[in-house]
Order: sequence, then structure tokens, then C-alpha cells
Amino acid sequence: MYLRGSKWSMNKRRKPFNYFKIISLVALIGFVMYFGVVIGPQVQSSMGPTPTATRDPESYVTEADQLFEQGKLPQAIQAYEQAIGARPNDASIYISMARIQVWTGKAKDAQLNAENALLLNPNNSMAHAVRGWALEAQKDFLASEISIKRALELDPNNALAHAYYSELLADEYLNGTGPFDSIDKAAEESRVALTLAPGMMETHRARGYVLEVTGNYEEAIREYEAAVNINKNIADLHVSLGRNYRALGVYDKAVTALTTANALNSADPTPLLLISRVYYTVGEYTKAEQYAQQAVKISPADTALRGNLGVMYYRNLKWPESVDELSFVVNGGKDKDGVEIKPLELVANAPRIAEYYFTYGLALVRLNRCGEALPLFQKLLATSSNDETTVYNANEGIRLCSVAAGETPSPDSGTPTEPSSGSTAEAPVETPTP
Repeated sequence: MYLRGSKWSMNKRRKPFNYFKIISLVALIGFVMYFGVVIGPQVQSSMGPTPTATRDPESYVTEADQLFEQGKLPQAIQAYEQAIGARPNDASIYISMARIQVWTGKAKDAQLNAENALLLNPNNSMAHAVRGWALEAQKDFLASEISIKRALELDPNNALAHAYYSELLADEYLNGTGPFDSIDKAAEESRVALTLAPGMMETHRARGYVLEVTGNYEEAIREYEAAVNINKNIADLHVSLGRNYRALGVYDKAVTALTTANALNSADPTPLLLISRVYYTVGEYTKAEQYAQQAVKISPADTALRGNLGVMYYRNLKWPESVDELSFVVNGGKDKDGVEIKPLELVANAPRIAEYYFTYGLALVRLNRCGEALPLFQKLLATSSNDETTVYNANEGIRLCSVAAGETPSPDSGTPTEPSSGSTAEAPVETPTP
């Protein structure tokens, strides 16, 4: 019987096996397997590239430490990142990188890396300490204190934790947010840190900072110089020296220190800002303007730098330019390049901001725009009534506008209106930034 539509038949005879074909196929398979296992690797080994040894992760750490000593902080961070890639479970590498990131102003990144270290070891005293330092740099004083105190609970002899705690207490004293004896505690913590680790850069820096905050500038300079002798390539230390020399009126050394800081870290506008203020103080307004312009080029969105440049324009009798820059302080806005600049709120006990405001008002008066200037002067008197310089300038601006209501003064009829104490009168030295 056949299946319809098919050539297959139940009665069809099967063909006999072809043993020769079967044997040949088995031999071919065997040869292929032999080639893949034995011959192929030998050929690839003789013709392919020679394998290279994996780099020891410790060499990245050594390289990073050397770069830090040379003041090459961004490169040091990169080396630590490579070390983490090679050894991601080593908490000490995260901590080392976080410490450098604080020095470079990347406090948020430092906080995250310290927290990465804590994920690996929640009881690492140094990780808590560096996290607290990073938080303090971000002005989160409450969280910083919690973290640093935890570090000291885990290791009471952690010199860096004591150093960071002294800086935190000093900043709380400056901001009026700490305990009533915060500056005394800061002094004690800085002494403990220095006793525990007299050869560490950070302990000398912390001691210097407390001395600076309390107005002991000569002693502060000695501590900062001791820190510089340990590592001369850290820009922050030279900025600190420059601030203190400026406070003492040793302007040549101030400029030298700040110039060194700028050479070590040209991405930070702070040294240029302070050099500008030094030349402002000694009456060299053209140089002051030049350094103020350089600072703005580095960080065009920084409102304080715009305000400083506006003050220098005013001193050089450039009224329209002064108004343009100082308007950003009061009103905010975008510059000609489209950079967004946020205004600075006028608050009590902020003499530098008050300076920007009253200089803006005086510049408006020079351009016969008293309608805009008078509200500023009234606001200054209401907000900064305890600041003699601000009160004088606000009252003088009001007087000039009263005169202008009857007889408009010529914009070039005299030198810029300034406090009666002299044309170089200055607001207090800028608050140090850790």
C-alpha cells in the first residue's frame, strides 16, 4: 500500500550503510578538534601579541602621592581613580582621593568618596573625619560636626579629626552659629591636633586658621609657613599666607604669596581677587582693575567677582562700566556672553556686599540716576546701620541727590565719594575660606 502524494513506500528497500563515508567523517572531526586544541593555540602564541603584566594597584597610589607632593592635584586625583579601578574594595584609596578633592574645592565629590569608604568600612575613623571636613567646606556645619565627632569616638587620637574639628568650630564662631565658647574650643582642638601630629601639614594649617580668625596674624603666618615647609606646592596655603600678610599691611609679601598661589592653581580666581584688593588698598587702581578683570574671566558667573570689578571701575572713574558690573550684584541678569549671574542679597553684617551696593548707588548718582540710587541708600541705612563706612556712603549719596534736585553736579566734578577716613578705607578682611 502506498501513501498518496508521496514517493515513500513501506515496501521500499533500504540502502546499505556507506562505512567509508562514516570513517572519513569521524577522521575529519578528529582533525578539527586536534587543530583547535593543540595546533591553533601554538600558532596564535607564536604570531599574536605578547601578553603584558597587569599594573600593580599600589603603583597608582604611589604615583598619586608623588603628584600631590608636586602640587599636581588634578593629576593626583586621576591616579587615585585608576587605583580605585584596580582595587575597588580598598577604603583607604577613597579617603586619600577625598582629602585631595577638598583641597581642590571639590567638596561634594570628596563627601561622596568618603561615603564610599564608609560603605566598605562603616567604622573607619578617617573616613568619618574627611567626610566631616568635606561637609564643613560646604557650610553644612551640623552634619559636619556629627561626622567629625563620630571619627573621634572611633579614634580619639585621630589628629586630622581634631584639626578638622578646630576649623569647624572657628567657622561656627565666625558665623555666630556655634556654642558661646566655640573659639576657645577651636583653639584647644588645634593644639591637640598639633601635639598628636606635629609633622602634618593639616595640623599646622588648622592651628594657623584658628590664630587667623582670632586676629593673631603673625602667629598664624608662622603656622602657615610651617605647613608650606611640609608641602610648598599647595595653593591654598599660599592664599592663607597672602591673606595674613595683607591683614598686617605687608603688601609686598602678600602679593608674592598670592602670585605663587595663582601659579600653582590658575583655575582659582581667589588669589587674583585678593591681589586686586591689595592694589586697591594702596591706591593703585589701574592694577587693581586689571587683576579684577582676570578674576572675572576665570569665573564669570561669580557675582562677588563682578562686584569687585565694579568697585575698581568706579575708582578709575569708569561710571558706566561700574554700573554694568554692580547691577549684577543688585539685580542679577545675563552678561553679553549669556552667562547667568545671580544677585547677592543685602543682609546685615556683610560689609563687602554693602560696599558693592553703596558703590552701585554712587555710580548711579554720577550718571544722574538718583531715582534708582535713592532706594538703595535707604535700604543700606535700614540694613547696615551698625557699619560706619556704609552709613557714611549712604548718607553722602542721599546728600548728593538732594543737591542734584536743585543743581545737577557734573560727573567729572571731583573724585569718587568715599568715607571720610580716606580713599583707601577698607571693609574688614575677607573671611578666610578653609
